[in-house]
Amino acid sequence: MKRLLLLLLLGLLLLQQGLCFEFVIDGEWEEEESHIGDHLERHKREILTSDEQEDFEAIRGNDITVKSYKVESRITSRFAHTTVRNSVVNSGSKAQSIGFNVQIPKRAFITNFTMNVNGITFVGSVKEKTVARNLYAQARSRNKAAGIIRANSLDLETFKTEVHVPPGSDIEFELHYQEMMQRKLGFYEHSLYLQPGRLVPQFQVDVYVYEPKGIAMVQTPNTLGEQFAELIKVTSSKDKAHIAFKPSLNHQRKCGNCTDSAIDGVFTVIYDVTRENNAGELQVSDGHFVHFFAPSNLPSLPKNVVFVIDISGSMWGVKMKQTVQAMQAILDDLTIDDHFSIIDFNHNVHCWSEELVPGSSIQIEDAKKYIQSIKPSGGTNINEALMRAVQMLIRASSQGLIDPRSVSMIILVSDGDPTVGEIKLSTIQKNVKRVMREEFSLFSVGIGFDVDYDFLERIAMENRGIAQRIYANHDAGEQLRTFYRQVSSPLLRKISIQFPEDTVSDVTQNRFDKYFSGSELVVAGRVLPSESNTLTSFTTASAARLDITLETEADVLELDTELAKQQHSFTGFARQMWAYLTIKQLIGERALAPTAAKKRKITQRIMALAVEHQFVTPLTAMLVESEDAKERLLADSPKNPKHGCCSGFGGPPSGPAPVHLVYQPPPWVQMTTPAPPSQVATRPEQITLPHKLNLVDNDPHFIIHLPRSNMDICFNADSNPGHILNLVSDSGTGVTVNGQLISSKKVHKNKLNTYFGTIAVYYQPEGVSVTVSTDSITMTDGRNNHTFTWGATAKIAQDGVRVSIVKNSHVTITISNSIQVMVLLHRVWRKHPVNVDFLGIYIPSDNQYSPLVHGLIGQFSSEPEVSVYDIHPGVDPLKKEATMEVKGNRLLVTRGWQKDYRSDKRHGSNIYCWFIHNSGKGFIDGHYTNYIVPNLNSFLQTP
Repeated sequence: MKRLLLLLLLGLLLLQQGLCFEFVIDGEWEEEESHIGDHLERHKREILTSDEQEDFEAIRGNDITVKSYKVESRITSRFAHTTVRNSVVNSGSKAQSIGFNVQIPKRAFITNFTMNVNGITFVGSVKEKTVARNLYAQARSRNKAAGIIRANSLDLETFKTEVHVPPGSDIEFELHYQEMMQRKLGFYEHSLYLQPGRLVPQFQVDVYVYEPKGIAMVQTPNTLGEQFAELIKVTSSKDKAHIAFKPSLNHQRKCGNCTDSAIDGVFTVIYDVTRENNAGELQVSDGHFVHFFAPSNLPSLPKNVVFVIDISGSMWGVKMKQTVQAMQAILDDLTIDDHFSIIDFNHNVHCWSEELVPGSSIQIEDAKKYIQSIKPSGGTNINEALMRAVQMLIRASSQGLIDPRSVSMIILVSDGDPTVGEIKLSTIQKNVKRVMREEFSLFSVGIGFDVDYDFLERIAMENRGIAQRIYANHDAGEQLRTFYRQVSSPLLRKISIQFPEDTVSDVTQNRFDKYFSGSELVVAGRVLPSESNTLTSFTTASAARLDITLETEADVLELDTELAKQQHSFTGFARQMWAYLTIKQLIGERALAPTAAKKRKITQRIMALAVEHQFVTPLTAMLVESEDAKERLLADSPKNPKHGCCSGFGGPPSGPAPVHLVYQPPPWVQMTTPAPPSQVATRPEQITLPHKLNLVDNDPHFIIHLPRSNMDICFNADSNPGHILNLVSDSGTGVTVNGQLISSKKVHKNKLNTYFGTIAVYYQPEGVSVTVSTDSITMTDGRNNHTFTWGATAKIAQDGVRVSIVKNSHVTITISNSIQVMVLLHRVWRKHPVNVDFLGIYIPSDNQYSPLVHGLIGQFSSEPEVSVYDIHPGVDPLKKEATMEVKGNRLLVTRGWQKDYRSDKRHGSNIYCWFIHNSGKGFIDGHYTNYIVPNLNSFLQTP
């Protein structure tokens, strides 16, 4: 007591001299062991009550004046750096503690905290946790620490600090944190939590977005309240957006005479980016690369879903009611191509159907009635329910009842720990891991505050899925539906993003099990020194009935040059994003480390990266000290008992490969494994056509090569815009090639030129059609459409049809390795008064057709006998004339030339030929109008 009294007296003496600063932070140390098995620790309350929620405010203290409250976010290429600045004066007559509280997303890392108290500046630096603690202990005079605590919202943490200051003191707080934007349901969402708790003379929020490839849309949902809707100003251009919110004191008031602030909620900005093609967006900056992959215009893969629903007694009431309501909507989302069943469990396990059934309207209605009849009661037998679900999927797969390209998943909905059957969590986890096949995924949904979310997350991570917490005191039904929408539309399987050897290193997760519509896959790494200024990536994936290979490239210097011009961009985004992804991946890997030695090794890597990039993680801390290092605070990140040390997402690879996890979006993944040398990224094959072939190009000029005669014959087809001309029609092989004509913008030199604007190749045996236009390339099988732009090199294969696209150049279609068609893209100046983009078509003479082949080009696969004689000077002295005998006809022909544009699309190379007048009359069978067909996939009707 005497010692305590002495300290209090000393404190009062120093306080009178105005020299005492006491730093008080609510925090929690992370223990070395996670104590996952500690049942009581798992159920420690981590969510604040509604009273505590309402009590939150950014600045705490009595008789204080908040001079300013400013928040600024700079988002560059989906990576956000946010700064929160507050300026406060102790206006009271007594010394007091003033608190600074900031709610930040759980997925964010704090990168800096500075504080200025009456001219004394405290600056933060991230260090290994033990180092920071030791330095702090050397200077501390009170057993208090700075820290981050778990907060009172769905996805938040709260940074809290307090400073005890004399009256009249000026205090400035500044907190920095960084996070990567996750794309969900087709957009990115950036949220800032504004709760000043009082009126602020200078209140300002600025969000700056810079996306190098362009911003497709930007919106600010009205989440703060109607009175603020008109105060939020959005200014945007092609690649930049500025969102500003600057309410006056009067605007901030709850009512005309109120002194309370009406600002209490979330300031939200949502946006999406412009995507030129499905190959992804590759960005290089500051010696690092980031590859964003978010394809669209692809059909969904069929799903096989087993819903496993907890109906134990703890689900009684609102939880069950909202789950039933959500399941009604979820079942309506199923299609006839999907298969599903429902397992519900308490102490027993029940199946609505022992087998997967198609998602027909009759089955869906029956399933809805079953769900509505559920009455919660009894215990919780999670282990047996999951075993039954896996067995159901295995049985359906073994019996060939499901499409081998479909996606199989289990969705577990539960609110508590197992109480019946196998109750040891680690054993359940091992059991599920043992029986789950590589092609199955497990998604876990935890309802309520007391659910063991750490277990649900780990069991999902190990089985190529994710976990989601649903809060029962919110609209749990809507949360469940939103979660399901994120995973209900799988577009691709087995995605791999590769790079040529010796071009990159330290690559993050680059193999993914699935890609879901509206999400985004992100891969980052270091760029190795190279003589080339171009970095190339190759993406392979499986879609519905086809396999694709996509290529994209980026200039390694261009983006840094552009970033230097931007006033509000975050120039270090690529380096920090790589570190962010890597640390998140390692944190997840650490949570599943099989041995203590492996865990220690991963821990060292996390700490080294976090210190280098200044991230406060569960394994590092921020030491905040005055310039003379005499005053120190410690900002620390605690362990959440129900999350282990952190939240990591991902899933393991098949086989014995080491486990690597991915950051959060999207986490349904397989792990990174180096490609064997033979599989390291290679370009889509470049198909070389014979030097001599048949072609139609320009407006449109036909060139027919006759190999036996070693002769080229030319003619034009002066048809009308909109007409579809048959070029090849082979009912024997089931292949037809048609072209649709377009016209120039206007008459030029008394002529309206026509060109091919669309080419279609149809393979009837498999029902596969490839339609090439000047805008895109579409592959369809009658049910699924896959559309690709000219903006990326790609290779697609389906049912004997291969399509190879070379960026902005040409596309080659190969059918059954025996028939090839190349379509060449011609681009013109968009503002040209006359010319339009058009297509040329090049077909080898040695294509292996059946004897039934016909068409303007196909008929010449059987080469006719041709004789040319009586060659003499023509009207044009540069063009000789002659007589040609062919197919029993005697024709007057002229010697001239046409262009082959394969090697030089601008000028072309000359092909000398005998030109046949009158649209090829006498050389082709019948009249050219006989080759007009009604549809792009039509075969020629021959007599």
